[in-house]
Amino acid sequence: MSEVQWNRLTAAELRALAARDAVVLLPIGAIEQHGRHLPTGVDDFLAAEVCRRAAVLAAEHIGVVVTPSVPTGLSEHHMAFGGTLTLGLPTLHALLRDICRSVIRVGFSRILIVNGHGGNMTALNALTTELTAELSTPIAFASYFGSGREVVRDTLETQDGLMHACEGETSMMMAGYPELIRTEHLDEAHGPRITLPAESTEPVYMAVSYDRITESGVAGDARAASPEKGERMLSGCASALADIIVRDPWAK
Repeated sequence: MSEVQWNRLTAAELRALAARDAVVLLPIGAIEQHGRHLPTGVDDFLAAEVCRRAAVLAAEHIGVVVTPSVPTGLSEHHMAFGGTLTLGLPTLHALLRDICRSVIRVGFSRILIVNGHGGNMTALNALTTELTAELSTPIAFASYFGSGREVVRDTLETQDGLMHACEGETSMMMAGYPELIRTEHLDEAHGPRITLPAESTEPVYMAVSYDRITESGVAGDARAASPEKGERMLSGCASALADIIVRDPWAK
């Protein structure tokens, strides 16, 4: 299996990939509370893992490499629970701009930002447009759980899509990072159902602290989680993302 991780490759190997017009995946997550049963790095871990798997699949057809993940995103709404790190929007913009500019200077021209945090979605839609103009390079953006929407919906029993520290995220963590699950807290890992802000049909948006939505820090029901569901979703989301890469959205 060919190496796909940027920081495990040499500069010469990366230059060779750039000369092949390889695709660069840039995972971004968040560091924020995920109830008492999951670690704060869930969104970062899962985005990076799906990118790694997708790159391995896509590498059978095209050149592809995965940058180190951007672990911290926009998580102001989780700050009340503690344990959360957040960036301001200008900081995130500057960070992504500098990483993308560095990637372009190596010689790459196809970049896909792959998101693992619902709170980043709206901002990344706008920032993708800004970065494309600033860098004169077509930057693309996808959330892994959006790319794999069908497998997520078909796998979960208590919800149609990802919520927060829910059946879906907990299942994928069980499959990918079982040693990080605090199993003694699974029985209490449930909360109200939510819709991701970027997918809401409400006519008005207002910022709401997450502790006003759920006392436990959980949205959805993690008690229905299983590693089998998690493996199916990780594999399915990776396959869907690989299909997007191979179809080459930059060529449109």
